[in-house]
Amino acid sequence: MISAYLSAVGALSRALAIVATLLLIAAMLVVCEMIVIRYVLRAATIWQTDFVVFSATAAIFLGAPYVLMKGGHVGVDFIEHAVSPTARKLLKTAGGLLGLAFCAIMLVASAINVHEAYVGGWKHSSVWAPRLWIPMSALPIGFAALCLQYIGEILKVVTSSPEAARGVADEIAASGDAVTAHALKERAR
Repeated sequence: MISAYLSAVGALSRALAIVATLLLIAAMLVVCEMIVIRYVLRAATIWQTDFVVFSATAAIFLGAPYVLMKGGHVGVDFIEHAVSPTARKLLKTAGGLLGLAFCAIMLVASAINVHEAYVGGWKHSSVWAPRLWIPMSALPIGFAALCLQYIGEILKVVTSSPEAARGVADEIAASGDAVTAHALKERAR
């Protein structure tokens, strides 16, 4: 059951990462197009700047669950590697729960904001004037997926065994940090 959940959430995170990648590519192409229009054709740009800002922002929120799944976030893990496997499990669980709580709060807040933008017919103040609920919808989608991914990460930690901790030590040893690897193996015993 847990592996099915992790597979489904992983597939969702990968799909959103593809969308985020496409949004970044589109933003890059629009920036190039904007340069040609402004500096070669000497014409005004209307929608390009807004599109680039909205798509790059959406890419950040939609790509975040994939980054969490892959462990690509920036973190200082010195303490995590210096404590026992039980303490490490508690630290990871507590961090996951705090991340989940933050994302749940942001999910509710951003969903309320998107709903207000939709009901109120909010438009951007630029000449292009796109309806704001469309670019803003990336926030609740991204935070909902982050909540699901955090639940998956917490499940992975809670259901992991001490053998997994020894596996982490082996990975660190392979990377060349023999002192930390030895300390982890000793604590995992």
